[in-house]
Amino acid sequence: MNAWARCGALLLGAASLSAQQLPDREFRPPVPRPAFAIGAGPRLCLDEAHHNFHTLDDRFWAFGDLARRDGFRVAPSRSVIDATALQGCDLFVISNAQWSAVPWDQYPTPTPSAFTDAEIRALTSWVTSGGRLLLIADHLPLAGAAKALAAAFGAQFTDGFAYPAVAPDAPEKTVNERRSAPTLFWRDSASLAAHPIIEGRDTSERITRVRSFTGQAFQFDAPDARAVLVLPSDYESLEPRIAWQFDAKTPRRPVGGWFQGATRRVGAGRVALFGEAAMFSAQVAGPTKRPMGMNAPLAEENPQFVLNTLHWLSGVIDP
Repeated sequence: MNAWARCGALLLGAASLSAQQLPDREFRPPVPRPAFAIGAGPRLCLDEAHHNFHTLDDRFWAFGDLARRDGFRVAPSRSVIDATALQGCDLFVISNAQWSAVPWDQYPTPTPSAFTDAEIRALTSWVTSGGRLLLIADHLPLAGAAKALAAAFGAQFTDGFAYPAVAPDAPEKTVNERRSAPTLFWRDSASLAAHPIIEGRDTSERITRVRSFTGQAFQFDAPDARAVLVLPSDYESLEPRIAWQFDAKTPRRPVGGWFQGATRRVGAGRVALFGEAAMFSAQVAGPTKRPMGMNAPLAEENPQFVLNTLHWLSGVIDP
């Protein structure tokens, strides 16, 4: 077995731990200055109607808890997305919607959309009229499931895996080291863009580092889009037919300088798109309960980053 096959097998094994990804309910970072009185803030609806990998009572528990302690009124949205469903929301959040609940190795290629054309029209109309949307879609096949929705706002999601580049003939040790390294976005580099989300309300909320956990790379066709997280120059997108199954022939392309986070004002509304979801969560994975998300090493500023993102969407910052 060559290095890439071994790497693919290792990563596939890691992916099988998804059934063991559990919410870290003990992780409750401080919210020293809530944006709203508790229970009096904007109505935040989290989509749970599309086989979502992240839900409020499971892997996105920490996200919901953090938002509630910031004053948001948080609730699941478990119905088809239409004008009636959106009427009860000020901020709509979608994290890792799926086309189907079947195992990923049974998905067709390309990945079908998780959303109907009618749902996409309803969301774009709602945002244009003043709604606020946070769309998060991870690596293949999750990026593919949200691709059509992202395109409605001018973003081109890539149904792949964003990794530091490694030569096809690289030694197994090099492949494993590069693939397991954390993805970090730094203020003192071009990877953490100048954006109100990064600045926060004042210097106490200013972000200097954000950690993500693989995810995808995307681009924006809209010239008025603003970068938040920019992938380093040495990154590439691996695009296998089946998630986590890599070898030396897996299609790849350079994605250095592409987005893993960006925003755009659309009509009277706002949309924030991110190509990685774990950084908005706090989970424990596998038998060793390895922290993954806001609770992980080098992700100490992620909770404030999550709050700043919600604050930008709701107009608390950059009104």
